[in-house]
Amino acid sequence: MNKSTSWKWAVPAGILMSGMIFAGCAGNAQNDTGAAAQQGSTTESTQTGSTDATDNTGTTDNTNGSEQATDHSQTSGGQSDSSASSSESSGQTSTGNTDSTSSEDANTDSSNTTNTSATSGDASSLLQIREKSSLQSTISEKGGKMVVNDPESITVIVNKKRSLPDGYIPPDLVVPNVAFSYSGVLEKSHMRKEAAAALEQLFAASKKDGLDLRAVSGYRSYKRQVAIYKNNVATKGQEYTDRVSARPGTSEHQTGLAIDVSGPGIGYGLEQSFGATKEGKWLKEHAPEYGFVIRYTENGESSTGYTWEPWHIRYIGKALAEDVTSKGMTLEQYFDEKNIKS
Repeated sequence: MNKSTSWKWAVPAGILMSGMIFAGCAGNAQNDTGAAAQQGSTTESTQTGSTDATDNTGTTDNTNGSEQATDHSQTSGGQSDSSASSSESSGQTSTGNTDSTSSEDANTDSSNTTNTSATSGDASSLLQIREKSSLQSTISEKGGKMVVNDPESITVIVNKKRSLPDGYIPPDLVVPNVAFSYSGVLEKSHMRKEAAAALEQLFAASKKDGLDLRAVSGYRSYKRQVAIYKNNVATKGQEYTDRVSARPGTSEHQTGLAIDVSGPGIGYGLEQSFGATKEGKWLKEHAPEYGFVIRYTENGESSTGYTWEPWHIRYIGKALAEDVTSKGMTLEQYFDEKNIKS
């Protein structure tokens, strides 16, 4: 990719058709880390003492406690898909943005009509958005499952019970100009344009405060979820997979609005211990200022379906993020009509 190429057009060709994004996945679905940068540390490792699932072939979107399915290569961690990184990056640097479409270069008209994020903290505006985006009013039954009506909405809620349309691809995926925990540009390097721009601001602020946040895993396609889920069934069995892995189409990463981040305190991995690091504490405190919430909170499993993931942030816009956080709610609670009207 180059900066003059919009990801909006590159996604179908680059992700679904060509070997560019899936060069490593086609021949080896296990290997999707690219080059793990940081002194051989496991950039998207399975949590120790938690139920995080890695997006290696052995683990995925963990329905027991980790939505994020980190883009690992193998459960052994012995091989990274350097060939995929090579073919996908085509000489791109470890920041993942030098030769790719950055959030600044994306089409400016890509998703303006679907952005329902609030621009101010006015109570009436927030109430209107909550009512428009309520769980009950934004979903329909299709083909025997509950599917969200407006997958491009900034306030879309996707979870184990709320699927995206089959094969959904966000319209405005770009690569944020931030530091990544791996080299090259991969599928997971992307986010939707508005979220990517907000992430750039968040990372700039953290750097100004002397911290070293790294982006680990953003967008995850339906096709990638299918590969991960099938591998889990093959290696761990159907019963275990359904207990710990989100089914394809129910990963929030597919919206392009969520990303996993980490820091040096845990080797840029994805573990609950990240929450106790300088970067983890800073992220919890400041993420809402840039439109992000910690999607899976410590005590929110009963409503989200996932255990605490201090590394997984979700973009919803500054005013909403600050309001959600101040109320101590999960997104499921915040957009439930019974809470909106109470």
